[in-house]
Amino acid sequence: MTEAQAARELANLPQDARRVVLDMIAILGGHRGAASQPKTKGKQPPLAEEKFIGMWRDREDLADSTAWVRALREREWSRR
Repeated sequence: MTEAQAARELANLPQDARRVVLDMIAILGGHRGAASQPKTKGKQPPLAEEKFIGMWRDREDLADSTAWVRALREREWSRR
């Protein structure tokens, strides 16, 4: 596909699909467009300081996350 063909195909896409394609181009090009970046004011706190880090630390049922997910899938998928 030539660049001209790609441009025509892009122009024919619905707006939401066009935005996805443009975001992918930005990602592949090594930068993100303004529409894709989260809008934050000021500096982000270090991830370790986020309140959600460690919030399930005391959940004994999640000690083996693989077993937990397997049991969850069995429960959910066996209902059908």
